[in-house]
Amino acid sequence: MDNVWFKYPGTQDRGWVLQDVSFRVEAGQSLAIVGATGSGKSTVAELLVRSYDPDQGRVLLDGLDIRTIALGELRQNLGVVPQETFLFSATLRENILLGAPDDGRLELVAEVSQLAEALPDLPNGFDTMLGERGINLSGGQKQRAAIARALAQEPPVFILDDALSAVDAHTEARILTGLRDALAGRTSVIISHRLAAVRDADWIIVLDGGKMVEQGIHADLLAAGGRYWELLRRQEIEEQLEV
Repeated sequence: MDNVWFKYPGTQDRGWVLQDVSFRVEAGQSLAIVGATGSGKSTVAELLVRSYDPDQGRVLLDGLDIRTIALGELRQNLGVVPQETFLFSATLRENILLGAPDDGRLELVAEVSQLAEALPDLPNGFDTMLGERGINLSGGQKQRAAIARALAQEPPVFILDDALSAVDAHTEARILTGLRDALAGRTSVIISHRLAAVRDADWIIVLDGGKMVEQGIHADLLAAGGRYWELLRRQEIEEQLEV
């Protein structure tokens, strides 16, 4: 992402959602994007998949402006797990394998996404028919199914947009551990409001008010005592109060 400025269409009288944001993800590396609610994290994801184009600046893939790449071709190279999971009125198996070359990875992706642990609760396992938008699954089960679907496509680039909000911290940790192994050698962008979930990323950027205010690895960002440290400390206090 190169010097990107962005406002949503129809909001030209409002402030910028992203302001001069630049970052680079090397092939095979993991990038984490963190920040408070409204900082612009999910907007970055929307630009990466070309739901919108930036007002200024460029989004590049392998050095090419993604506006020059056919939309279908671009999205074939991206395994995206959005915040709002969409499931079809079909079997769980069909939802996971949508667009996948074959079903050889079905059990593997179910294990990585921790969906396998939910199968005993479903009447027909993978062949359970899902209601419209997956109404007969819990929020956490939907998110795990969406992760399994993205993994089954074997994408070169994997984008996880705060897609673990409905699972508990323990399950999230297991999913992220599995993803680190499954995505070894692939490029990944993980957007999360839980900072503990991204501490092992190769690089972390911190957004605040649409601006990139910090970047680095977990240890260095903690030592700097800046915005990242503030967010992490606040989350730790909130978790202690919940207990």
